[in-house]
Amino acid sequence: MKYRIFLPLGVLAAILAFCLWNAGTMEAHSLRWQAQLENAEALARAGNWPAALDALAESRQDWTRRQTYLHIVTGHGTVDDAESLYRRCLVIAAAREDIEFFTELSSLREQLRLLAEMERLSLRNIL
Repeated sequence: MKYRIFLPLGVLAAILAFCLWNAGTMEAHSLRWQAQLENAEALARAGNWPAALDALAESRQDWTRRQTYLHIVTGHGTVDDAESLYRRCLVIAAAREDIEFFTELSSLREQLRLLAEMERLSLRNIL
């Protein structure tokens, strides 16, 4: 009779382990994408728009490689919003529009931060 509790406890432990792994993975991805975007911003502020556009395109390519994972573990709306912001940033960077680019880039970084926050194990996210 005592052994009947081990299976449910094992399942709960496995779910908890996955949640902790997922939160750490999302945080690492988010921090990497934000660092890539900060690099693109620094290049744009220095007036090196071709390099900024390349850095932004590389960041989006990195983002695109993680799409399957992102669509499995997080809300589609949040992922789609970030994808839309990536596209807008690329178009604005190609047009070399300073103020709009920095504004959209800031929005994209915030969206990526929210993406990681949504997966963080916290009381707020559990409730």
